[in-house]
Amino acid sequence: MPRMFGTDGVRGLANKTLTAQLALDLGDAAVRVLGDNQNADAEQREGRRRALIGRDTRVSGDFLAAALSAGMSAGGFDVIDAGIIPTPGVAFLTSVLNVEMGAVISASHNPMPDNGIKFFARGGFKLPDTKEDEIEAVLGQDWQRPTGAGVGRVSHDTVTATNLYIDHLVSSIAPIGSDQVQPKPLKGLKIVADCANGATSVVAPEALRRAGAEVVVINASPDGYNINRKAGSTHPEQLQAMVKATDAVLGVAFDGDADRCLAVDEDGTMVNGDQIMGILARAKHREGKLNHDTLVVTVMSNLGLKLALKDMGIKTVQTNVGDRYVLEEMLRGDFSLGGEQSGHVINREFATTGDGTLTALTLCNEVVNSGKSLKELAADFPQLPQKLVNVPDVDKAAVSTNAAVQAAVARESKVLGDTGRVLLRASGTEPLVRVMAEAATQQQADEVCSRLAAVVAQELAL
Repeated sequence: MPRMFGTDGVRGLANKTLTAQLALDLGDAAVRVLGDNQNADAEQREGRRRALIGRDTRVSGDFLAAALSAGMSAGGFDVIDAGIIPTPGVAFLTSVLNVEMGAVISASHNPMPDNGIKFFARGGFKLPDTKEDEIEAVLGQDWQRPTGAGVGRVSHDTVTATNLYIDHLVSSIAPIGSDQVQPKPLKGLKIVADCANGATSVVAPEALRRAGAEVVVINASPDGYNINRKAGSTHPEQLQAMVKATDAVLGVAFDGDADRCLAVDEDGTMVNGDQIMGILARAKHREGKLNHDTLVVTVMSNLGLKLALKDMGIKTVQTNVGDRYVLEEMLRGDFSLGGEQSGHVINREFATTGDGTLTALTLCNEVVNSGKSLKELAADFPQLPQKLVNVPDVDKAAVSTNAAVQAAVARESKVLGDTGRVLLRASGTEPLVRVMAEAATQQQADEVCSRLAAVVAQELAL
């Protein structure tokens, strides 16, 4: 039986695979696994256990939030429903409000009909696989639930939660001084923000404005159905056009739950997560805040980023794809910055997970501090030409053991030498292998990728 939890919680088609009953059962199971003092006297009113939930703007979030809250409160937890708020906002509030756990109802960049549920442990950290497995193991099991005063309550407090989070974000680049006056470090900067009609439709524009920026906002009118629809980080065309049309200095694009951010320079050219990480890593290195002079990246990060950082005296540590794995490595090695090419950037100085709005603020702040345009900053992190091909209907489990495939990988790697690389990755959800090649020229990357994909298709065909 496949594992219910994927790389980022439980996801599925809302009201089909992700039902109200499943949400209720997940809330019920989560309180058993993540709750402290679960054997305490049910009648004891002091030290009650608490959970926090938030969601993105999908219409299905209404019934899923109600069901998840019901499962948690029936299990004895008082639930704070923060309403529509970015995923990293839930992580932050889980930490500062000192609740036992947080939960987010979101499917990130997925289309509107999908939704998902993921949990944060005390302190605002994503759950390790072992804890998710424990939740799945007790899912739907009967147990002695509390009664009477032991039953939890559900409260709704969107305004306080949102303002706490915005204050935190702005203070990351504009800390309030002893005179209680908050500086405006982004004053004079004209920025376009594409909010994907998602969870940061209020937060990101307000945070950027409080920091002093002039903000042109697009796709910040969520109606429950338009999240990610031809908008945000997965569809940056509107943002690119608007930056040029308004003579803005740059643009930023978020996904539905705002844990990632991509950018656009003044010419409308995309600046990806690798380039953003490079810019922020160099800034932290200059300020003496890049722990161990190291940036944590995934296997998908472009070789160009690593080569550029090496010339700057900055090392890279590589992990599997997934921001949870990036964070695990950051905690293990006490590193301060890491992320993914997709725009997930984890800045441990201010966050426990990827935070798109925080990334946007710190990126804009570096534009101001450096005196350079985003185009100039990104140019220092050139990207090697890359080609990615998905090979379907194959035995993905054999990709690392098939002799012919491994021989082809070795052969192509030898051809590329230090000027490129190849990578084969098995999909986590489909019978599919992703074949990626980087090379000095696009033609070479295309040719290498094509040859490798053909070998994978032939050798691993089902």
